[in-house]
Amino acid sequence: MNGESMIDVTVVGGGPTGLMLASELRLHGVRVVVLERLTEPTRQARAQGLHTRSVEVMDQRGLLERFLAAGRKFRVGGIFGGITKPWPDGLDTAHPYGLAIEQPVTERLLDERALELGADVRRGHELVGLSQDEDGVSVELADGTRLRSRYLVGCDGARSTVRKLLGVGFPGEPAGVETLLGEMEATGDPESIAAVVARVRRTHLRFGLAPLTSGDGDRKGVYRVIVPADGVAEDRTSAPTLEEFRRQLRAHAGTDFGVHSPRWLSRFGDATRLAERYRVGRVLLAGDAAHVHPPTGGQGLNLGVQDAFNLGWKLAAEVGGWAPEGLLDSYHAERHPVAAAVLDNTRAQMVLLGTEPGAVALRGLLGRLMDFEEVNRYVTGLVTATDLRYDFGEGHALLGRRMRDIRLTRGRLYELTHGGRGLLLDRTGRLSVAGWADRVDHVVDTGGACEELGAPAVLLRPDGHVAWAGGDQRELLERLPRWFGAAAG
Repeated sequence: MNGESMIDVTVVGGGPTGLMLASELRLHGVRVVVLERLTEPTRQARAQGLHTRSVEVMDQRGLLERFLAAGRKFRVGGIFGGITKPWPDGLDTAHPYGLAIEQPVTERLLDERALELGADVRRGHELVGLSQDEDGVSVELADGTRLRSRYLVGCDGARSTVRKLLGVGFPGEPAGVETLLGEMEATGDPESIAAVVARVRRTHLRFGLAPLTSGDGDRKGVYRVIVPADGVAEDRTSAPTLEEFRRQLRAHAGTDFGVHSPRWLSRFGDATRLAERYRVGRVLLAGDAAHVHPPTGGQGLNLGVQDAFNLGWKLAAEVGGWAPEGLLDSYHAERHPVAAAVLDNTRAQMVLLGTEPGAVALRGLLGRLMDFEEVNRYVTGLVTATDLRYDFGEGHALLGRRMRDIRLTRGRLYELTHGGRGLLLDRTGRLSVAGWADRVDHVVDTGGACEELGAPAVLLRPDGHVAWAGGDQRELLERLPRWFGAAAG
């Protein structure tokens, strides 16, 4: 162990999912080490933004102002299979928008947050071996270093080494189509490029050249280029060449727009796979290590961040010794179905993006259906995760739903959740969390500003989902142990 004491949690992978998880664990004082194979943060802006639920997550942890300063709000809802519609009115959120922000910026902000909270982020460290016993997990790194921790979470992407070493099945479909994606300069006239792109996109929605609008001087004239590949590469780990981009641009648009000086080049396919299990003993999977799907709808990064938000407090409870039986297993029970639903909606979107007559007709039909407010709201809820409700059994209509931010007599609800603890928001003034005060905050607000709560009181888990709603102390005492363990003696 090189003289190093036992780590609480090793997180393998320093992308958005791993960094978010590290921050959540550090809120509870968990000693966490993040092992990232790359020596430097990636420059590849594969993901382009945060959907509404992820915006809420950042607000719940006091990070939203940082993200708003680095991104740009957008209000195009129903981005589904190439169909865009205005944002539906009355979406159940205080943040009815998405945030356009490139993945490297998201990673930088989450990295800064993890370091501020005391996470140990180690770059240039590649995991090559893993074993576990009833007391912990041992890992071997490529340089021969060995580490031991109580738990380990694989957040190491679609080709996850952790998942492979665990032997967890990853059933689904291999890539059938492939798309080239990169950033490069173009010598063509911007207006002419825009006109050609608009013409091509009438029939090929997996095509585009979009100027980067960050305002940075060194990015003037740089375009984000996306174009269908010529088949599926045998070695999908190898980056495409600039000549491949030029050839495919000419094949679809009749011109290569004079593209040159690439910043980065990559490829992605439509492989769709879901890990059979998210937990094997003391090792868990999150993000792309647990699920891969086409990037249609821009859901991948968001899904991973939300995995981490669900897992972090549960794993911290295990480390802290107060987790009730089954709490850590509820991570798989709650998030596996969510990923399965995302896989299904991206499968549907890939069909809609097709160029054959049936796909075009289907896209037109769904586009007309989305002119109905209820259909638009439903589809937008699928992509943004604002319709998410975990199955907590029978009870109040709010049970299992994430609580939207609401105005209180003093401030906002989300301002009370920055510490990642449970929260009893009490309009009655008669309830108590005595015995759980070390894990659950109790806020009494009997003012009229709290009327939109929709219940006399709500008990929120650290991830903001409603664990109980009502006004009866006996019911509350029955619910508290399920999520927050036994009362302190």
